[in-house]
Parts: sequence; C-alpha cells; structure tokens
Amino acid sequence: MSRKRGFTLVELLVVIAVIALLMAILMPVLSRARKQAKSVICQSNLRQWGLMFAMYTDDNDDCFPTRTRLTGRWIDVLFDYYFREDKIRCCPMAKTPMNDDPTDTSAGVYGETFKAWGKLAPTVGRPQGTWGSYGINHWLYVPGTDPLYSQPARDYWRTVNVRNRDEIPLFLDCRVWCAGPEHTDVIPDIEDASIGSHAGSGMQRFSINRHNQAINAIFLDYSVSNVPLKRLYRLRWSRAFDMHAPEPDWPPWMENFRD
Repeated sequence: MSRKRGFTLVELLVVIAVIALLMAILMPVLSRARKQAKSVICQSNLRQWGLMFAMYTDDNDDCFPTRTRLTGRWIDVLFDYYFREDKIRCCPMAKTPMNDDPTDTSAGVYGETFKAWGKLAPTVGRPQGTWGSYGINHWLYVPGTDPLYSQPARDYWRTVNVRNRDEIPLFLDCRVWCAGPEHTDVIPDIEDASIGSHAGSGMQRFSINRHNQAINAIFLDYSVSNVPLKRLYRLRWSRAFDMHAPEPDWPPWMENFRD
C-alpha cells in the first residue's frame, strides 16, 4: 500500500526562506508605490487649489487677496471656494496637525515634514481649528501696508497678469500657511528643526523633504510639479528674487539631494 508523502522539514524551511526573500524584495517596492500614490493625490489636491485660486482671481479683477498682518490670509478669504474641507488642505503625507488644541497658546503651530501645521484659533471668517499642510507664496498677495512683514510692497506680484508665470510658485507643501522666501534665506542645519519665530526664514518653511527630496507645487500658470528642494532657489518667488544668486551652503541633510 502506497503512503502519501508530506513535506520534509528542509523543504518547509526552503519555502519559508523563499517567501521571506520575496517579502524583503517587495516591501521596499510597495513602500515606494504607496509614497508615489500619496504624491499623486497631493498633486491632485494642488490642481483643485489652482482652480479655486483661479475662481477667486476671476472674481476679483485678476488680483490676489489684500494682505495685512491680521487680515487677508487665503485660509480666511477662500472659505467660500473650498468649503472648509480638511482633506483638501492636507497632503496625504502630512495629515496629522502639530497642535490638536487651538486654545493652547503655548503649543507651536508650525508643521514638520510629515506633520500638518497645527489647529488655529478662530479669527474673522475662520472657525476654530483650521489646519493644513500647504502654504501660499506670500509674494502673490496685494500688500495692504508698505512694507508688509518688512518686505517692500513694490516686490509683490499682486495679480495673475504677469510674465513667466510658469516660474512663479503659487501654492506648495509648507510648514505653515504662507511664506515669502528671499534669495538670502538660509536652510536649517537640522531637517525638522524648529523655524523659531513667526518671522522665520521663508525658504525654511518650504524646505521639507516630503516627496523624495522634493515638495509638490502648483505655479501661477496652474501647472503642477514635483520640485527638488535645491531648485527652490531657482524659482521666481518675488519681483526682487535673484534666481541667479550663488547657491547657499547646503546643510548635511540636503548636501547629496538631487538638483
């Protein structure tokens, strides 16, 4: 009578070893695929923001909001366009706010690479708890004072009716809701270092390694790109920004990043 033959211990160990090897090969691939999928969703969010900014400027003589130190933030004036939707304000790589309690004034609101900027206290037109992980290029606003945040009013774009719009950033992955980079800005020595005061370097706020040494951005011509962090210094942030200034001294965490 024939007897059914089962697997030997050696054969089982070989099968387990093969499965473990395949998992070791596939896990990094799957991880990269997840990150790429989140980057695609992030870019889709930015395209929707481009439509909302286009609607706003169409309704306001092609101009961006008038900004003062206390009024005119996009998170306030664009409420009627994005309907206070939390998801669209956040990149899928940074969906958790830094500060979960908007009444806690001691907690920071600045985000990190994979953290959204924290929940904010209420203001005119903004309910308590607004948060997100994108920020506007502050130089696009119509300045309500001269200077605005120590930056001359003449250097602001104000309108969509300008040349080289494909070189002017509009809305990007950011540590906070806005930033106005200057070509003299420096990069922090530590990747997720605190930027300190509210008047911290504008370039620091956009220099976050969220998408493979890059951030996602939509430009004033409403094109969306994955922008390497080192290339941020070659964009046309303001009328006075020197795109041809010498590159800064890259800190160790950015030194080997792609251009």
